[in-house]
Amino acid sequence: MTPDFSGLIRDGDLVVCGQATAEPVTLTEALMAQAGQLPAFRMMVGPIFSETFSATCPPNVSFQSYGVIGNARRLAKAGRLDVIPSNYSAFCADFASRRHKADVVLVQLAESGDGRLSASLSNDYVIDAARGARLVIAEFNPDAPFTFGAAWAEDVPIHMRVMARRPPVELASPPLDDISRRIAAHAADLIVDGSTLQFGVGRIPDAILSSLSHARNLGIHSGLINDAVVELIERGAVTNAEKGIDAGITVTNQVIGTQRLYRFVHENRSVAVRPTSYTHGQGVLARINRLVAINSALQVGLDGSVNSETLNGVAIGAIGGQLDFVRGANASAGGRAIIALPATASDGTSRIVAHVETVTTPRADVDAIVTEWGVAELRNCGLAERARRMVAIAAPEHRDALSAQLRGLSGDR
Repeated sequence: MTPDFSGLIRDGDLVVCGQATAEPVTLTEALMAQAGQLPAFRMMVGPIFSETFSATCPPNVSFQSYGVIGNARRLAKAGRLDVIPSNYSAFCADFASRRHKADVVLVQLAESGDGRLSASLSNDYVIDAARGARLVIAEFNPDAPFTFGAAWAEDVPIHMRVMARRPPVELASPPLDDISRRIAAHAADLIVDGSTLQFGVGRIPDAILSSLSHARNLGIHSGLINDAVVELIERGAVTNAEKGIDAGITVTNQVIGTQRLYRFVHENRSVAVRPTSYTHGQGVLARINRLVAINSALQVGLDGSVNSETLNGVAIGAIGGQLDFVRGANASAGGRAIIALPATASDGTSRIVAHVETVTTPRADVDAIVTEWGVAELRNCGLAERARRMVAIAAPEHRDALSAQLRGLSGDR
C-alpha cells in the first residue's frame, strides 16, 4: 500500500531519497503526487534518471543536490534546484558526521531469501542519512538485485515498509557516435594491460570502455558500473587480478544500467557495492595499481584547469567524484588521470578556452586531456607548453583564435 504522507512530513523537513537507479520510485511518485497538500519541505536529490521530479512539482517543495546530473537539469533550468558545491565524498561524509541531517529518508531495498537486507544499487549517503532521521520508509523491490557490500546497517531502524509497484529505474547506454569513438581511440592508448578503471556516466566513458575489449587483466574500482562493464567481464578483459587490493572483485559505489547489469550483480560475490568512504577514499585509491581515472568536462583552460560544473554562470554539471579520483590516480603507482571531452560544444563554440569560468579540478592536479583531435600530456609541463599542447587538441577552426589569446596572455607581440 502506498503511504499517506500527511502527518508524516513536517514543515521544513529535509527529505532524502535514494539517487539515480536507487530511487524508490513508488515512494517518490506518491510523495510528489501528495506534495501540494503537505507542509513546505526540502527534497535532497542526486542524479535523476526517472520522470518523478519536474519543474511542475508544487511550489512548496524546494530541491537541493550536490550537482546537476540527468533530469535534475530540468529543475535547474527552472530555477528550482539549489546546488551544494561539494566533492561527492565530502557530501556523503557530511551525512555521516551530521553536518547534513535528514528528517525523512526514502530508500529502495532488496531482500535475500534468508531475510538479509541490501541497499542494492547504491551505497552512498542514504544509510548514514537514515541513521539520524526521524522517519525511515523503505520500499522493498523484488526486482532490485541483492548486492554484497551494501548491507543495510542493523542499527538503522526502518519505521515503515512498502512494496514496490515497478522494477528499478534503468539507464541504457547512449549510442556511440564518431566523435566519442575518436576520443576513445586516443584515450585507449593511455590505458595499459593491468590498469584499474574508474569512469562516469555518458557516451564518452562508454566509448572508451567499448574500445578496451582487447585489453587484459583490467580491474574496476569506480564510483559506478554500467552495462559496458558486463561486456568487458564476459569478454575476459576484466579480471581484477592485478589491482593490488580486492583481487577478483569489481568495486563500485553505484550500479547504473539496465536489467542486464542488475541480473549480473544479483547475489554475485565478485561485485562489491562499497560505501563512498572506501570507493573514493584517498588512502584506498593510492594502494591501487595503475588506477586510470576517466572523467569528462564542460571546458578546459589553456593552463589545464578543468570546469565540469557551470556554463555562462548556470550550473549544468557537478564536481562529483572527479577531484577524488584525479588525485587518487595521481597517487597510484602507474596511475593516469584522463579528462576526455569533445573539442566543441553542440553550438559550435570551443570547449578549449583561455580561462574556465569555474575550476573543478585545479591545473596542478591535471594529467592528460583528450579530445577527438588528440592527447595533451600536461603533467610536469610549464604554462607556455601546456597552452601550446591544448591549442593542438582544439578543433582546427578555433586554433587561430586560441593562439591569438595565447599570445595576448604571454605578452607576445
